[in-house]
Formats: sequence, structure tokens, C-alpha cells
Amino acid sequence: MALSIRLSRGGRKKRPFYRIVVADKRMPRDGRYIEKLGTYNPLLADNDENRVRLVEDRIKYWLSQGAQPSERVALFLGKAGLIDMPKQPERPKKSAPGEKAKMLIAEKEEKRKAAEEAAKAAEEEAKAAAGGASEEKAPAEEEKKDKAAE
Repeated sequence: MALSIRLSRGGRKKRPFYRIVVADKRMPRDGRYIEKLGTYNPLLADNDENRVRLVEDRIKYWLSQGAQPSERVALFLGKAGLIDMPKQPERPKKSAPGEKAKMLIAEKEEKRKAAEEAAKAAEEEAKAAAGGASEEKAPAEEEKKDKAAE
């Protein structure tokens, strides 16, 4: 018999509450199960201790008997330290930008960098021009002072 540790939904409409159960894989999601191993209440805050409650010794027993946790339950068990933290797949792939959108984003980034570089170059030229102009004014002012002193 293939066993799985999975969630079984309870609660009313728009108010989910889940039991963590060990069940035969062939049974329906909310159908017959072998044993209740904990609860999960997604409506509670992430840091609330009652959000996920596990019966650790029974979970260890069922894992030793060959029960396979579902993705969500595996995350709970990994956070509790009962199993190694599972690798999370990247989701959703449908919402990732397409090739054309990626190219447009890259072009915009290049244009932005070029504009920043042009602004920096213009700023440096302005500083150099202002510095050169003040040097040219300084000898002229000295000549005026010399003429006034005579």
C-alpha cells in the first residue's frame, strides 16, 4: 500500500482549515485516512505557534514505514527539522516574461546606463569648464589689482 502524508481540507467556504493526515494515495483528498498527524491553519499569522501543529513521534514512525510527504507537508516537516528542507520549484513559470519582453527590458537597461554615463560625462565637462574659467579670471583680476596699486 502506497502511503502519503498530506493535507485534508476542512472548514467552511473561504475559511480553510487542514488536517495533516497519513492516507493511502488512492483515497480522495478529503476521504478516508489512516491517522491524523497534525493541523495547519493558514488564516493564522506566520509566526503563530498554532499555525502548524505536528505530532512528531507519529510522523517519524510513518516516515520510517515509507510514507511520502506532499510538497506542502514536506515544507512543514523541513521547517520543523524532521526531514531535510526540500528543494522548492520556481513557480509560476507562466508569469515569467517571454523572450521579447526580456529583450525590451535589456534594451531599456542599456539606454538607462548610457544616459547615466552621458550625464556623468557632461557633469565632468562642466566642472572642467568652470575650473578653467576661474583660472582665466584669476590672472585678469591680478592685473586689475596691479593697475589699481600703481
